[in-house]
Amino acid sequence: MKVTFDIDPDLYRAAKVEAARADRPVREIVEEALEAWLIAAEDAEDRGSAAAALEEYRRDGGESAEAWFGRQAAETQAAYGDGAPSTPTDQV
Repeated sequence: MKVTFDIDPDLYRAAKVEAARADRPVREIVEEALEAWLIAAEDAEDRGSAAAALEEYRRDGGESAEAWFGRQAAETQAAYGDGAPSTPTDQV
């Protein structure tokens, strides 16, 4: 798609020189830069969402997977003793 936009002349000249050094068209350089910028923005958004989820988890008293599975194992051991099934096939 063709677009037209205003860009600082010095920035364009620098991009044009680097594109020529790499034997690539300026269009490719600009496209690559825009893609990198979008990926960085998405990554930052993902990190922000993950941080918010972790904060909610901590605020609501969440527990680690290790602690949860340990608690489940202890409850199973207490309920079934040494006769607790060790694998799903033992239950058949």
